[in-house]
Amino acid sequence: MSTVLSDTGLIFGRYVRQTLRSRISLIFGLLQPMLFLAFFGPLLEDVPLGGDGDSWQTLVPGLLVQLGLFGAAFAGFGIIMEKQLGIVERMRVTPVSRLALLLGRVLRDALQLMVQSLILVLAGVAFGLRAPVIGVAIGFLLVGALAVSLASLSYAFAMRVNTVQEFAPVINSINLPAMLLSGILLPMALAPAWLDVISHIVPFRYLVDAVRAAFVGDYGDGTLALGVLVAAALTAVSVTLGTQLFRKAGA
Repeated sequence: MSTVLSDTGLIFGRYVRQTLRSRISLIFGLLQPMLFLAFFGPLLEDVPLGGDGDSWQTLVPGLLVQLGLFGAAFAGFGIIMEKQLGIVERMRVTPVSRLALLLGRVLRDALQLMVQSLILVLAGVAFGLRAPVIGVAIGFLLVGALAVSLASLSYAFAMRVNTVQEFAPVINSINLPAMLLSGILLPMALAPAWLDVISHIVPFRYLVDAVRAAFVGDYGDGTLALGVLVAAALTAVSVTLGTQLFRKAGA
């Protein structure tokens, strides 16, 4: 166990340093949600959204989940490029734990998402967002769990394909309907009944609802508890499956 932990710390440190050298990717990773915040948020101020909270308490939590959904799901792009450059093969011949090769990357992705989320929330406050600190902290934990889950699966899938052309269409085909059906931009309560029913099979919907509940300080109606349970189950299943696939692909 100590070897896995030390190896994970080693890999984590390597990719944190790599990320810090790629400041442009950090900036552009925030660009899309910032544009939604600036141009879409004001359009919602006079729209009856239903439920608790104002337009910013509806939009900002959705954008946090969007950051996790798109940032983590596309994390596998990096490992495909490393495979093509021979970096992964060179890592495999070292005594570093195969599990640590995955966990170090995943933890870097989670840390990156937390920094981006903090910046997004601070920008939201400038626009008019008001949310309890503990609620924001809970929202960050839920989004962090989402990042760990999706990044694990993304890396595992990326290890089993050889090119970006194989990887990208699959991720896009999953991400787009997941984003639309999870109510990231608008609550699914505004959708037609049939679409609202379908959206209940998408686990990300429960995370979006839970983060929104946390941002309005509503901790007791069951929405937040259900979101926490879904996040925990998604993390457990995704990390277990992702680890198994990653190890097999790296064998």
